Amino acid sequence: MKKTHKTNAARILDRLSIAYEIKTYEVDESDLSAEHVAVTAGLDIKTIFKTLVGRGDRTGIIMAVINGADELDLKALARASGNKSVEMIALKELLPTTGYVRGGCSPLGAKKNFPVYVDRKATTLEKISISAGMRGQQLILAPADLIRAANAVVADIITERCVEQNQPTL
Repeated sequence: MKKTHKTNAARILDRLSIAYEIKTYEVDESDLSAEHVAVTAGLDIKTIFKTLVGRGDRTGIIMAVINGADELDLKALARASGNKSVEMIALKELLPTTGYVRGGCSPLGAKKNFPVYVDRKATTLEKISISAGMRGQQLILAPADLIRAANAVVADIITERCVEQNQPTL
């Protein structure tokens, strides 16, 4: 078992007296996908949430927390965040902007307190898993606790998939 390291995200949860569990897993640098993390960590993909970083034309940097199997709807994120448009930041900007690397980006403990938007799907689950702020560690906690700790806004920010809803594509 990999040794745990207390990250800034975990320290924030400790400071707020929020209960969480740290789940460690072996990192595969060639596959940092949420699906791979689920398999490697022995977690259900439905509970794994990834943090994506965008830039709004009005607000600047914002973070979106969505299920690992879902796709972010940039227009919906723009509406929720009061922007006309949002674009994903370039990968080379991730570390200098947030202090996090790809595959280890957390909505908690970034260099600055960026606005965080959590997809509504998270609130339907008892527990979710987010990056602890480093590759190889996940934090498992109640969605309401993440929302409180990140001062997050809950919004519908994922792309609707017609196939999942058994509706024909247009």
